Amino acid sequence: MRCLVTGVAGFIGSHLAERLIELGHEVLGVDRFADYYARDIKEGNLDRLRGEPRFSLATVDLATADLRRLLSDREVIFHQAAQAGVRPSWGLSFEGYLHDNVLATQRLLEAARTHGQVRKLVYASSSSVYGDTEEVPMHESSRTAPHSPYGVTKLAGEHLCELYRRNFGLPTVSLRYFTVYGPRQRPDMAFHRFISAILRGETVRMHGDGEQTRDFTYVSDAVQANVAAMEGAAVGVFNIGGGSRVSLNDALGMLGEIAGPARVERGEPQAGDVRHTWADTAAAQAALRYVPRVPLREGLAAQVAWQKRMLAPSR
Repeated sequence: MRCLVTGVAGFIGSHLAERLIELGHEVLGVDRFADYYARDIKEGNLDRLRGEPRFSLATVDLATADLRRLLSDREVIFHQAAQAGVRPSWGLSFEGYLHDNVLATQRLLEAARTHGQVRKLVYASSSSVYGDTEEVPMHESSRTAPHSPYGVTKLAGEHLCELYRRNFGLPTVSLRYFTVYGPRQRPDMAFHRFISAILRGETVRMHGDGEQTRDFTYVSDAVQANVAAMEGAAVGVFNIGGGSRVSLNDALGMLGEIAGPARVERGEPQAGDVRHTWADTAAAQAALRYVPRVPLREGLAAQVAWQKRMLAPSR
C-alpha cells in the first residue's frame, strides 16, 4: 500500500511509519514540526526511518498547503497529526487547536474525497471525547461531553470523519486512543515526566490525589489497531484501550519498583483533567480483531529503558 502518515515525527506517528515499512508498505510522512516540544526530539523519532528507500518526508502544514499533490497516489491515510495537550488548550492557545485539529482535518478529508485512490482514512481520536464521566467502562455509544477545549477539537475531527463517510462514501475509521505510552512518549505526558524525575533524583509532581484512574495503552498496541483498520473492511468509531486500568498512585508504585523510589509532591487537579478512563474494546475486538498484548509493567519497563538511554551521556 502507498500510505500517508501525518504527524510522522511524533510519538505514535513515527512508530506507525516504522511498522508500515516493516510490513512492506510505502510511506510518505508529513509533519509541520510545530514547536510544542523541541524539534530535535522529533528529528530523533525519525532516525530509524531516514535512509529507508520506501520512506519519504514532507514538511507541510495541512491547514494551509495544497494537499492534492500529497494525496495524488496515496491509498491509505493515517491522520495522526494534531496539536496535543489538554491543559494548554485553554485561552488564546485554542486558535492553534482549531488550526491543527479541526481545519487541517477538514481539508485533509476534502482532499481525500476528491481522489479516488484513497481506500481508507484512519483518524487518531482520543478518549478525551467522553469527558469527565463516572460511567465506566466507556462504550462507543456512551455520551460524548469533552471536558477540555482539546477534547472538543478531537470530537469535531471525529464528526467530520463521519460526515465525509456518510455523505460522500469516504471510508473512515476513528480510533479513540486511551492514554498511549511507551518509548518516544511526549515529554509533557505523565509517565515521561514521572520517569524523568525518578531517574534524575528529582521530585515527582502529581496533579490531584493520584486515585484518578487511566486505561493505559502501549504504543505497539495502538499501532497494531491502525494496521488492522487499514487491512480490514470496518469503518466507524472504535475504542483502543490497553486493558491496564490502574490509578496513578499504583502506576507510580510500579515505576518505583522498576526505576527507583519516587518523592511525590501533590498539587491541585488541573482544568480539563478527568477522574477516570476505561475503554470497552469489544467493538474493536469484533471488527478489527484488536486485543492489547503488552501489560503495563512490561510496557513501563520498556519506556524506562528508553528514557535511561536518552539521559545517558553521548560517547
